[in-house]
Amino acid sequence: MLVVDDDFRVADLHASYVGKVDGFEVVGVAHTATEALSLAEERSPDLVLLDEYLPDAPGSGIAGRLGAAVIVVSAAEDAPAVRRALAAGALNYVLKPFPPQVLVDRLHAFARFWRMLDADAQLDQTAVDRALQSLRAADTPAAVVRKGRSPVTAEAISDVLRTADDALTAQDVADATGVSRATAQRYLSDLARDGRVQLTLRYGSTGRPEHCFEWLGRR
Repeated sequence: MLVVDDDFRVADLHASYVGKVDGFEVVGVAHTATEALSLAEERSPDLVLLDEYLPDAPGSGIAGRLGAAVIVVSAAEDAPAVRRALAAGALNYVLKPFPPQVLVDRLHAFARFWRMLDADAQLDQTAVDRALQSLRAADTPAAVVRKGRSPVTAEAISDVLRTADDALTAQDVADATGVSRATAQRYLSDLARDGRVQLTLRYGSTGRPEHCFEWLGRR
């Protein structure tokens, strides 16, 4: 990943955020549009965190020339600035300043998106829609709590899934959190609808399929 910001302190700060996210590595830090284009050509990053206000050119002006996916970061709150960034090909637009978790969530969303668009995969419209939806999931809390649900339970179930090495069944989650299987299933269904977990089928020794849930933000 390439980090681009004209402010040296901010660039280093954003690079430190990225360095703490599993699966992401900063391959370069640039402070001008010219330097960003040079580093992008030399190091071929998959993703660029791109400041809009650069001394020699606007970030949106070079976004399409970087050969990588782009998240624009900017202090500009006006709609035309956002439209320019998106029209230039940015996947996301993040307002400065932002807490570390905002960037972490967007990096996890990008990781989900990237996995869904595997280079060798043949995609139908449903798969494309799901991939695009995964980018939007960064804008919602990790545990979306519906009416009648407990925030504590929702977060506990999310934590179990986030830290699991493999996909889990509703019974696995129930055993780990101390809730009933039916309760675990309700919360897992919520997370699946929100695009936070992936639902797959696993066939046990009896031949009957089990629903398994895997946290999509985990690398």
